[in-house]
This record gives sequence, structure tokens and C-alpha cells, in this order.
Amino acid sequence: MFELKGTIKEIFEEQTFGSGFNKREFVITTEDKYPQDIKFELVKDKTTLLDSHQKGEMVTVSFDVRGREWKGNYYVNLNAWKLDSDKSAPIGDDEEPPFDPADAAPSEPSFDEDVPF
Repeated sequence: MFELKGTIKEIFEEQTFGSGFNKREFVITTEDKYPQDIKFELVKDKTTLLDSHQKGEMVTVSFDVRGREWKGNYYVNLNAWKLDSDKSAPIGDDEEPPFDPADAAPSEPSFDEDVPF
């Protein structure tokens, strides 16, 4: 299980496929030093989790990483299963919070440290 906090940038319409499988995708923008746009998907009955959220809202996404191979190609999906609003941060509040030195030094290494680019 992983968690990521960010602002909802995009919410896409639900997609239903011939097999009856349905999914809904959304994008959040992280609040890192170098913000990233990360796309998640909700599947089956979890697609309704987005109904109570809107663009610009700060959320925490709980998700699993799913990988698969198809015809020699490999794919990765970030499968969200929980979406929590951060009600403490008002939408559209441009004022920066006070600097906390504890936030400057991460307690765990970042995933970016092993990336060769």
C-alpha cells in the first residue's frame, strides 16, 4: 500500500468496456519541490469514490501498484482504492504555510534517488 498527497488536476469520465469492466481515471499534482502529475485509476465499484470530489481539491490517495505483461509489452497502473479529502487546506488558498525544518529532511529515501535520469 502506498499513499500520495496532491491536488486533483483532472477527473475523467467513467469508461465501460465490452467485458463489463469499468474504470475511472483521475490526475493529481503532487506538492513536491518538482511537482509531478500522477494518473490513477479506480476500478469496478470504486469508481464512485470520485463523485464527492472536485478539481482543485487537496486529497490523499491510497493505492496499489499493479503491473502486467501483454504481447511482450509491460504496463503499470496505479490502482487507487481510497481517497481522503484534506479539509484543513482550503481550496484556492495561495498562502504558503510556515516553514517547518522537519519537512526539509525526508525521513525515508525518495523513489527518485535510484532513477538514472
